[in-house]
Amino acid sequence: MDWLFWIWRSKAYQSIYALTVIGLAVFLFWFGSRREYWVSAWRQIRTNKLAMVCMIVLCLYIAAGLMDSIGWADAIRNDDGSLNRDDNGRIIYEATSLTLLDRICKPLIQRTEKTYSAPLAVKSFSKEIVTTPDGNITRDYPRLEHAGTHLEDESDKGMDIFLRILGGFFIGLILGGIGSVILWLRNKSKIKDALFWGGVILVLGFIIASTVLLASAYHVLGTDKVGNDILYRALKGIKTALIIGGLTTALAVPFAIFFGVIAGYFGGRMDDIVQYIYTTLASIPSILLIIAFMLLFGRGLFNLCLIMGITSWTGLCRLLRGETLKLRELEYVQSARAFGVKSAKILIKHIVPNVMHIVLISFLLRFSGLVLAEAMLSYLQIGVEPTRGSWGSMIDIARMELAREPIVWWNLSAAFIFMVVLVLCANLFGDAVRDALDPRLRTE
Repeated sequence: MDWLFWIWRSKAYQSIYALTVIGLAVFLFWFGSRREYWVSAWRQIRTNKLAMVCMIVLCLYIAAGLMDSIGWADAIRNDDGSLNRDDNGRIIYEATSLTLLDRICKPLIQRTEKTYSAPLAVKSFSKEIVTTPDGNITRDYPRLEHAGTHLEDESDKGMDIFLRILGGFFIGLILGGIGSVILWLRNKSKIKDALFWGGVILVLGFIIASTVLLASAYHVLGTDKVGNDILYRALKGIKTALIIGGLTTALAVPFAIFFGVIAGYFGGRMDDIVQYIYTTLASIPSILLIIAFMLLFGRGLFNLCLIMGITSWTGLCRLLRGETLKLRELEYVQSARAFGVKSAKILIKHIVPNVMHIVLISFLLRFSGLVLAEAMLSYLQIGVEPTRGSWGSMIDIARMELAREPIVWWNLSAAFIFMVVLVLCANLFGDAVRDALDPRLRTE
């Protein structure tokens, strides 16, 4: 049982959740690959190049979120390098655990400045009392402790930044060239597709490589009031956004499927009760319910997901009820009922699988709305706790920064850019999935 003790003491149990999500995603992919309906829809999505580009960007966001979910605490070592153990001989671990993202971005965490600094700057954003080399005391912009320290002369910053960006371009060019050649060798008749995807790889490789090269010597997106790197804070907000969109939907979908399907299938008194429930709940402004719940139970990610899930299942429930009303009148459902098949088996085998495309479409289109809702709630100071990385918290902090002189704009800009890219890609990919799964819009 030592491995269970290691999981608990090293806080590796936090990684179990991420691995469970990965396993569930793999199972759903395997299950869908065995259904011709989903395979046909995937073929149509693959022909939409814009949707595929958005899917790649979403995969990068998901990868960053998973890296921020898989973590463990390091063992404490003695001065001689040996492991520190308790009286029972068990290894003692540090109080805080580090995720894979934290370990990759460790230089960004350690390179903390005194206060604000602009993106790619080598000097502080505010004047301080400094001592010049000749011994005079004056007010000036001091050099940053961890940005541009390799430069002998500040005037070389422009050329150094240009060379790093140029290096990122060449890395992207190499990756794009390799990708184009591989795709062309796989199918020589589609040279245009090979060049297109090579260009996509080039752009993504250029952005990522340039950011890494610049972040190794500068604060790419600047620093906040206490000197923390804004790029690291923006990356930490990805996990919160994915949890808000994913967990909230995971909490809402079971309620929507259960009540929507039984209301549409059984009708009568059951339908009246379900309609009364979701009509009453939908008539109450959701923002008031969220505010009241958060004030009662406190700020927190799980509390926010829970109340947003409770208030967001009614719309999907109404859609599923209408679809079930149509499905229960089809011949194969009527035949099953005539042969005496139990209602539970009909619901599980015939009704629920045929409404899952609505669930998937609703999930993808609802995801972006939930991410934006978290930002709004955090701006109102009823969202996640301040210690958790969140784009909404960054926007809330930027509210005060925009009122100062000079204006600190990069905190807001970083959260805005990361959020817009995620929401835009989710919307475009969701539209493509809707077109592929909606029977009225399918081209196959």
